[in-house]
Amino acid sequence: MDKRHGTERAFDVVLFGATGFVGELTARYLAAHAPATCRWALAGRSMDRLERLRDKLAAEHPHCAGLPLLTADAADAGSVRALAESARVVATTVGPYVWYGEPLVAACAEAGTDYVDLTGEPEFVDLMYVRHDARARETGARIVHACGFDSVPHDLGVYFTVSRLPREVPLTVDGFVRSNAFFSGGTFASAITAMGRGRQMRDAARERRLHEPRLVGRRARAPLGAPRFSRETGAWALPLPTLDAGVVARSAAALPRYGPDFRYRHYAAVKALPMALGGTAAMGALFGLAQVPPARRWLMDRYEAGQGPDAERRARSWFTVRFVGEGGGRRVFTEVSGGDPGYDETAKMLAESALCLAFDTLPPTAGQVTTAVAMGDALLERLRGAGIRFRVADSR
Repeated sequence: MDKRHGTERAFDVVLFGATGFVGELTARYLAAHAPATCRWALAGRSMDRLERLRDKLAAEHPHCAGLPLLTADAADAGSVRALAESARVVATTVGPYVWYGEPLVAACAEAGTDYVDLTGEPEFVDLMYVRHDARARETGARIVHACGFDSVPHDLGVYFTVSRLPREVPLTVDGFVRSNAFFSGGTFASAITAMGRGRQMRDAARERRLHEPRLVGRRARAPLGAPRFSRETGAWALPLPTLDAGVVARSAAALPRYGPDFRYRHYAAVKALPMALGGTAAMGALFGLAQVPPARRWLMDRYEAGQGPDAERRARSWFTVRFVGEGGGRRVFTEVSGGDPGYDETAKMLAESALCLAFDTLPPTAGQVTTAVAMGDALLERLRGAGIRFRVADSR
């Protein structure tokens, strides 16, 4: 393994896209929680905006007055390469990733630099595996996608649940997501982009399957469940066709602790049937509109990128993911919960993922890996310490 980064790098962590909505929240979290020994920097396209952000951080945290600032543009391969070569870990909030993300992944894979992002785009993740996993394995780079609400609570929540179940037996886990949160323009743009690229997403998934080694002697799968009433949660369960279930399945394929035959299903939990029916209809209408380019552009114009809910609205937001795990005659109920999932908690998850890769003792991994595979217990304990709750809710 050609692990190229080390003490010769100028920075432990660089935050790219720092002046965006979630980027600024992540910068604020790092300013408050990064260890004093951490050498970190802000990066983005505009030096003026970076300077204004640094001034805001320094007003609350005087030690940030001299925080290094780096200019880079996702469309400029040279600047992105220099960014990757300057850091041990790069965290990026620059999306939609299928449009803007690949140059940085490629640069980190080439430079042996660890990489974390906030993508929820399956097409992007699959394409990055096909194009850059092999090189990242050669250089020792850990490419860890989906380090926000997509997909940390689900991936680590299942990891936590499996640890409470018997070993070496078939296991099943169902996850039920509830939240009252709003979304930002950037999140909405990523979702609409993904909805409008169904064919490309299917093609990318097919190409990944051609390159990915087959699991021998074990099974790990995440089929799309059917709508149903869940007695375990007292809510209607609607299947969620998001990136999260695929991430869980990849963790299960890589980690023998998930047993010889593992299955995960991912649902939204909705208390009232009319709300469940209305939500399904609205999602169907949104998906249909996203297939028509003029309608897709109109939808994306409704929400300006870089904007999101204010601090007061975020303070009222919350999420809960309840898991029901079964195997070997045992059933366990677990829960992951926290505050505003899309922004405050996502910024926390991204920042702690970057710090975890930079400073914690972790399993020897490289290439495109999930949060459970790359960081597992270390990231789980970091997030617990940061206020995200992982608990056994009930068991029998």
